[in-house]
Amino acid sequence: MSVEEILEDMVELLDKASSVPFAPHKAVIDSERMRELINDAKLNVPQEVREAKTVYFDRDRIIKEAEAKAEKIVRQAEERAKSIVEEESIVKEAKKRALEAVTKAKKESDAIRAATDDYVTGRFQEVEAFFNQGLQDVQKRRTKFEQLKNKNPKK
Repeated sequence: MSVEEILEDMVELLDKASSVPFAPHKAVIDSERMRELINDAKLNVPQEVREAKTVYFDRDRIIKEAEAKAEKIVRQAEERAKSIVEEESIVKEAKKRALEAVTKAKKESDAIRAATDDYVTGRFQEVEAFFNQGLQDVQKRRTKFEQLKNKNPKK
């Protein structure tokens, strides 16, 4: 069952609910059925939402791996620089390469972090749009229901 179908069932449950005496804007609903529908909605969250959550939680791991890789590259560059003969041109070249390696690793880490952030932000925007559309649908149906109810008040 899709989330939209579940929301339709919720609206139907509200439509069929009997109003509370002296409080026509309140209704008595089957709370167990509503709980079932809410649980169904939770279980049927779109795959994009689950993927966004997974990416969000994997983000830190990815960043740590990138940082560890950068640290490893730096250590390797430092070790290599120490092992080279201390001739001036060789030492200068080693320092240059170490700096390039550190810069490259930092750029890679920053790029991975930025890409992860963009991906997670995009997924959350998609999820937000999805739920906003669902909310708008529910609000429209509630408004229609209220209009119908006001046209045909209970006697």
